[in-house]
Parts: sequence; C-alpha cells; structure tokens
Amino acid sequence: MTDKELFADQQNVSRETLERLQIYEDVLRKWTSKINLVAKSTVDSVWSRHFLDSAQVFDAIPQGSENLSDFGSGGGFPGLVIAAIAAEKLPNLSVSLIESDVRKASFLSTAAREMGLTVNIHAKRVEDIAPLSSDVVTARALAPLADLFIMTERHLRTDGTGLFLKGEQHLTELDRASKVWEFDVTTQQSKTNPSSALLTIKKLKRAA
Repeated sequence: MTDKELFADQQNVSRETLERLQIYEDVLRKWTSKINLVAKSTVDSVWSRHFLDSAQVFDAIPQGSENLSDFGSGGGFPGLVIAAIAAEKLPNLSVSLIESDVRKASFLSTAAREMGLTVNIHAKRVEDIAPLSSDVVTARALAPLADLFIMTERHLRTDGTGLFLKGEQHLTELDRASKVWEFDVTTQQSKTNPSSALLTIKKLKRAA
C-alpha cells in the first residue's frame, strides 16, 4: 500500500479531496526546490509524514466550529490540509493561514488557488494581526507552548479550542506552561509519531 493509499484508507475522503491533495503535493515539490518549506528528506513521504499528520488535527475540530486560524502555516501544515478536507466535510468552515515569511505566504496563495480552495492568508506575524476571534486555533511545531499560548489568547474565543501538534517534549512544555497558564488539556498520541502528541486545549486563561 502506498502512502497515498494509506492516507485515503485512514481518512475516508472523496476522490476530489485526494485530487486536491495531489495538486498540493505537486506544487509543494516544485516550490521546495526553491525555498525551505519542508525537509527535503520528507518530500517523498509527504502523504504519511505531513498530510496524515495534519489530517488528525482536522479530525479533532469540535462540531459547529465556523472559523479556524492556523499559526505559522509555513508549507501549509496543518492549515492547508485542513482546508482541503473541510471543503468536502465542513464546507462552512472559514480557514485563515498566518505566515510572516512573504515567500511562504506566496506559496500558500499559489497552492490554495491551484487546489481550488478559498482561504484567508495573512502575510504578517501573529502578534501584528487584529484579533480574529477564532473558534479553533492550530499550530504545528511553531513555538513552546507557553509562548504559543500568548499568541493564542489574542485570537481565540474564550470558549474556543486550541489544537497543537507537539514533539517528544510536549509533557515538559505542558508543565512549564502550567506555571503561567490555566487550561484543560487532552493528550492524544500522534498517528504519525508515537513520541509526539496532538494537544487539545480548552478554557485557556492566564493563571491568577
């Protein structure tokens, strides 16, 4: 079974969504030869390494969510993959991709256009954007949780949800963040790396 077939089997998406993601892979390969979007060693495993990793975030989006903001979108993970799946399964979800690197923002714009997706792209730092009042905030390996929570507080509704893909130091990051922040957390082992995790954060607020 190829990586693409494995993705299709696990995610149960339509042929149209798979075609969108194939276009994404093609554009990603082209641009990665020019700018550093993903490690070149992972390009040949993009479906299992990046697409499936991002898709598990989509699966965790709370029912009824209307707008999602992805911080530090970079090569589009997880935000652009979420947008591709949402076009089929959550068509009313508005997705915003925030990426301060102008070249990467240009890639995101090109990829979204060729995939036939409508997304909001902000070529600015997270801190420089007016509050987005998002139902969901996502990020993948962007910053330590304590710092990520500062960004999240600015853009997440008080009843919103943070969905963060973190590496093997996620428990240490949670411990450090808990000294400054109060939050509820659910930890789910990553589908693509057993030492990594998807963290679901709710009721985030600064500790008294």
